[in-house]
Amino acid sequence: MTGLGRESTALDVVRGVDLRGRLAVLTGASSGIGAETARALALTGADVVLAVRDVAAGEALAREVRVGATGDVRVRRLDLRDLGSVTAFADQVTGPVDLLVANAGVSRTPDSHLPNGLDVRFATNHLGHFLLALCLRDQLAERGARIVVVSSGAHKNAPVRLDDLQWTARQHNMLLAYAESKTANILFAQEATRRWGPDGIFANAVLPGSALTGLQRFHGDELKRRIGFLTADGTPSPVLKTTAQAAATTLWAATAPELTGRGGLVLEDCAEALPPDPAGSDTLRRSGFDPAVTDPDTARRLWDHSLALLHALAGTAGLRDLEQSDPPTDATLPPHSHRSM
Repeated sequence: MTGLGRESTALDVVRGVDLRGRLAVLTGASSGIGAETARALALTGADVVLAVRDVAAGEALAREVRVGATGDVRVRRLDLRDLGSVTAFADQVTGPVDLLVANAGVSRTPDSHLPNGLDVRFATNHLGHFLLALCLRDQLAERGARIVVVSSGAHKNAPVRLDDLQWTARQHNMLLAYAESKTANILFAQEATRRWGPDGIFANAVLPGSALTGLQRFHGDELKRRIGFLTADGTPSPVLKTTAQAAATTLWAATAPELTGRGGLVLEDCAEALPPDPAGSDTLRRSGFDPAVTDPDTARRLWDHSLALLHALAGTAGLRDLEQSDPPTDATLPPHSHRSM
């Protein structure tokens, strides 16, 4: 694939791509970048499972994308905050999975934490996808799958705090909690590749770029102006991507031949991400990847912590088969939590 870049759209990327006979699972598929990703995947001939919280919205999109699609397009309910929903969804996915796109995400939300004590962003953006990948691991390995994890430029200067992932020791900041969850996405892609690469599973993280989507539904215009999404007069910033452009790198990560057998990368604008501009200028136009917030040891520890947390929340009986080893022993629940997600 050549000639692709910041201005490319998802449809530009998949032009001529043939994924007939392949199965793709896409989370957060009903709107925004996810919807654009679904439209493009359907045109490749792939069978696509649209994993959505809002089934009605998912069915509406499915009716649209089935027009011109040669593969099967199915809608299944998935609430990444709910452990039972994740496992129930995974049980409905049959046969080999060739592509898992972890696209769903939340930023500012009405509530900071779930009843079980988990930060909403950590639970949705990282832990739910982590569990989903664990549940589908054997199916991902059958034909050597790609995992595409949609991160964000917000990861910069936001290393994960393994000692306070649920924000119980700090004054809660939803935007920083979101940023840390996006760093967790990168760490997951790196560690999944290290652990599962020998089985043919390779994961890469994507920086989609800045676009107005449902992710900002609770931001308010003042915050959108402050972070540069809106101009002073309330109009969208001219440097924002369209949702079709923001989905392009996801499709490139999913289909580019040059990424075959490669994982643990951070991708932006249909290429490997460059370091951030040291001057910090024009970050809406190009984010850049900040390697200072990731390292192999942190990736390993986040994986172990996440697995331990799943066991602590759900009990080991239902999760032991997800990993070949016993769960780590530091399975500490957040304060005031209970065992039901």
